[in-house]
Amino acid sequence: MLPTSDIIGIFDLENTSISKRTRDFLNKAEKEGRVITISYDLPRSFVIAGKTLKDSKVYISQISSQTLLKRTGYIDSL
Repeated sequence: MLPTSDIIGIFDLENTSISKRTRDFLNKAEKEGRVITISYDLPRSFVIAGKTLKDSKVYISQISSQTLLKRTGYIDSL
């Protein structure tokens, strides 16, 4: 559980990992110890959360980015 105010972004792992910049970001976060794997099932998304991007954590999840977005209630407020 994360406070929605701390969520910087929710990303689909398959679509975003095509980009070299995303792969570099994830590799750097892993080297810095900022990656937290929620489940060891097939990863489908990642969430960046924190007060700022510098102090953020990257949460790897087996739940789809669409499902995570729905769970935040953001879509319901539109």
